[in-house]
Amino acid sequence: MSSSAENDALVFWFTGLSGSGKTTIATSVADHIRKMGKQAKIFDGDDVRNILHRHLGFTPEDITENNRLIAHICVQHQKKADCILVPVISPFEKTRKEARTIIGGRFVEVYVKASLDEVIRRDVKGLYEKAINGRIENFIGISGNVPYEEPRDPDIVLDTEKLTVKACASALMTYVQKDWKRRG
Repeated sequence: MSSSAENDALVFWFTGLSGSGKTTIATSVADHIRKMGKQAKIFDGDDVRNILHRHLGFTPEDITENNRLIAHICVQHQKKADCILVPVISPFEKTRKEARTIIGGRFVEVYVKASLDEVIRRDVKGLYEKAINGRIENFIGISGNVPYEEPRDPDIVLDTEKLTVKACASALMTYVQKDWKRRG
Protein backbone atom coordinates (compact mmCIF):
# COMPACT_ATOMS: atom_id res chain seq x y z
CA MET A 1 0.00 0.00 0.00
CA SER A 2 1.66 3.20 -1.15
CA SER A 3 0.55 6.72 -0.38
CA SER A 4 1.82 9.58 -2.52
CA ALA A 5 -1.05 12.08 -2.45
CA GLU A 6 0.16 15.68 -2.37
CA ASN A 7 -1.91 16.48 0.73
CA ASP A 8 -0.36 13.68 2.77
CA ALA A 9 2.04 14.61 5.54
CA LEU A 10 5.76 14.58 4.97
CA VAL A 11 7.30 11.64 6.80
CA PHE A 12 10.80 12.27 8.12
CA TRP A 13 12.28 8.81 8.69
CA PHE A 14 15.27 9.42 10.97
CA THR A 15 17.97 6.77 10.92
CA GLY A 16 21.16 6.69 12.96
CA LEU A 17 22.88 4.93 15.80
CA SER A 18 21.38 4.94 19.27
CA GLY A 19 22.40 8.22 20.89
CA SER A 20 22.97 10.10 17.62
CA GLY A 21 20.23 12.64 18.39
CA LYS A 22 17.24 11.37 16.40
CA THR A 23 14.57 11.80 19.07
CA THR A 24 15.98 15.10 20.34
CA ILE A 25 15.92 16.61 16.84
CA ALA A 26 12.49 15.16 16.03
CA THR A 27 11.05 16.63 19.24
CA SER A 28 12.51 20.05 18.46
CA VAL A 29 11.07 20.01 14.92
CA ALA A 30 7.66 18.88 16.20
CA ASP A 31 7.66 21.76 18.70
CA HIS A 32 8.40 24.26 15.91
CA ILE A 33 5.65 22.82 13.72
CA ARG A 34 3.10 22.95 16.55
CA LYS A 35 4.03 26.57 17.33
CA MET A 36 3.08 27.33 13.72
CA GLY A 37 -0.39 25.94 14.42
CA LYS A 38 0.21 22.76 12.46
CA GLN A 39 -0.10 19.09 13.42
CA ALA A 40 3.05 17.06 14.04
CA LYS A 41 3.16 13.43 15.11
CA ILE A 42 6.16 11.58 16.43
CA PHE A 43 6.41 7.81 16.19
CA ASP A 44 9.53 7.10 18.22
CA GLY A 45 10.89 3.62 17.59
CA ASP A 46 11.29 2.81 21.29
CA ASP A 47 7.84 4.12 22.23
CA VAL A 48 6.06 2.29 19.40
CA ARG A 49 7.87 -0.92 20.29
CA ASN A 50 7.00 -0.60 23.99
CA ILE A 51 3.34 0.21 23.35
CA LEU A 52 2.35 -1.72 20.22
CA HIS A 53 5.08 -4.20 19.39
CA ARG A 54 6.20 -5.61 22.75
CA HIS A 55 6.23 -9.08 21.28
CA LEU A 56 9.17 -8.12 19.04
CA GLY A 57 12.74 -8.43 20.22
CA PHE A 58 15.93 -7.09 18.70
CA THR A 59 16.86 -9.83 16.27
CA PRO A 60 17.36 -8.64 12.69
CA GLU A 61 13.99 -10.19 11.78
CA ASP A 62 12.18 -8.45 14.66
CA ILE A 63 13.82 -5.10 13.88
CA THR A 64 12.75 -5.45 10.24
CA GLU A 65 9.18 -6.27 11.26
CA ASN A 66 9.02 -3.37 13.74
CA ASN A 67 10.19 -0.95 11.03
CA ARG A 68 7.63 -2.33 8.57
CA LEU A 69 4.82 -1.93 11.09
CA ILE A 70 5.91 1.64 11.90
CA ALA A 71 5.83 2.50 8.18
CA HIS A 72 2.23 1.26 8.00
CA ILE A 73 1.32 3.35 11.07
CA CYS A 74 2.71 6.39 9.25
CA VAL A 75 0.50 5.70 6.23
CA GLN A 76 -2.54 5.46 8.52
CA HIS A 77 -1.75 8.91 9.96
CA GLN A 78 -0.59 10.81 6.87
CA LYS A 79 -3.96 12.54 6.42
CA LYS A 80 -4.14 13.43 10.14
CA ALA A 81 -0.94 15.47 10.39
CA ASP A 82 1.11 18.05 8.54
CA CYS A 83 4.37 16.28 9.37
CA ILE A 84 5.26 12.89 10.82
CA LEU A 85 8.63 12.37 12.48
CA VAL A 86 9.94 8.85 12.93
CA PRO A 87 13.11 8.63 15.06
CA VAL A 88 13.97 4.95 14.73
CA ILE A 89 17.42 3.39 14.39
CA SER A 90 16.31 1.53 11.24
CA PRO A 91 19.73 -0.07 10.81
CA PHE A 92 19.20 -1.95 7.55
CA GLU A 93 19.23 -0.43 4.06
CA LYS A 94 16.62 -3.01 3.01
CA THR A 95 14.11 -1.94 5.68
CA ARG A 96 14.59 1.76 4.89
CA LYS A 97 13.85 1.03 1.23
CA GLU A 98 10.78 -0.95 2.25
CA ALA A 99 9.57 1.94 4.42
CA ARG A 100 10.05 4.31 1.46
CA THR A 101 7.96 1.97 -0.72
CA ILE A 102 5.20 1.64 1.89
CA ILE A 103 5.01 5.38 2.64
CA GLY A 104 5.47 6.58 -0.91
CA GLY A 105 6.57 9.92 -2.33
CA ARG A 106 6.27 11.87 0.92
CA PHE A 107 9.05 9.78 2.57
CA VAL A 108 12.21 11.71 3.49
CA GLU A 109 15.17 9.71 4.78
CA VAL A 110 17.11 11.72 7.38
CA TYR A 111 20.48 10.32 8.36
CA VAL A 112 21.39 11.56 11.84
CA LYS A 113 25.09 10.97 11.59
CA ALA A 114 27.38 10.39 14.56
CA SER A 115 30.35 8.06 14.80
CA LEU A 116 30.30 5.00 17.02
CA ASP A 117 33.00 6.61 19.19
CA GLU A 118 30.84 9.70 19.65
CA VAL A 119 27.64 7.87 20.59
CA ILE A 120 29.61 5.73 23.05
CA ARG A 121 30.97 8.96 24.56
CA ARG A 122 27.42 10.40 24.82
CA ASP A 123 25.95 7.20 26.29
CA VAL A 124 24.24 8.51 29.44
CA LYS A 125 22.30 5.26 30.00
CA GLY A 126 25.38 3.04 29.79
CA LEU A 127 23.81 0.86 27.10
CA TYR A 128 26.88 0.77 24.87
CA GLU A 129 29.08 -0.22 27.80
CA LYS A 130 26.68 -3.05 28.65
CA ALA A 131 26.59 -4.20 25.04
CA ILE A 132 30.37 -4.08 24.68
CA ASN A 133 30.69 -6.14 27.87
CA GLY A 134 28.17 -8.72 26.60
CA ARG A 135 25.37 -7.82 29.00
CA ILE A 136 23.02 -6.72 26.18
CA GLU A 137 22.50 -8.98 23.17
CA ASN A 138 21.58 -7.79 19.68
CA PHE A 139 22.67 -4.21 20.28
CA ILE A 140 22.66 -2.38 16.95
CA GLY A 141 26.12 -1.33 15.84
CA ILE A 142 27.90 -3.43 18.48
CA SER A 143 26.60 -6.99 18.05
CA GLY A 144 27.90 -8.67 14.92
CA ASN A 145 24.48 -9.96 13.86
CA VAL A 146 22.90 -6.48 13.98
CA PRO A 147 25.20 -4.06 12.19
CA TYR A 148 24.23 -0.48 11.43
CA GLU A 149 24.27 -0.01 7.66
CA GLU A 150 25.02 3.64 6.96
CA PRO A 151 22.61 5.07 4.36
CA ARG A 152 24.08 5.25 0.87
CA ASP A 153 21.94 8.07 -0.45
CA PRO A 154 19.80 9.71 2.27
CA ASP A 155 17.64 12.73 1.41
CA ILE A 156 19.13 14.75 4.28
CA VAL A 157 22.27 14.29 6.40
CA LEU A 158 22.45 15.90 9.85
CA ASP A 159 25.93 15.46 11.29
CA THR A 160 25.40 15.86 15.03
CA GLU A 161 29.12 15.90 15.69
CA LYS A 162 29.30 19.17 13.75
CA LEU A 163 25.81 20.67 14.09
CA THR A 164 23.80 21.66 17.15
CA VAL A 165 20.26 20.40 17.72
CA LYS A 166 19.04 23.91 16.86
CA ALA A 167 20.92 23.87 13.53
CA CYS A 168 19.60 20.39 12.69
CA ALA A 169 16.02 21.38 13.51
CA SER A 170 16.43 24.57 11.48
CA ALA A 171 17.60 22.58 8.44
CA LEU A 172 14.53 20.35 8.65
CA MET A 173 12.19 23.30 9.19
CA THR A 174 13.61 24.92 6.05
CA TYR A 175 12.80 21.70 4.16
CA VAL A 176 9.27 21.60 5.63
CA GLN A 177 8.54 25.23 4.85
CA LYS A 178 9.75 24.88 1.23
CA ASP A 179 7.50 21.84 0.85
CA TRP A 180 4.48 23.62 2.30
CA LYS A 181 5.10 26.69 0.14
CA ARG A 182 5.40 24.52 -2.97
CA ARG A 183 2.15 22.76 -2.14
CA GLY A 184 0.37 26.05 -1.42
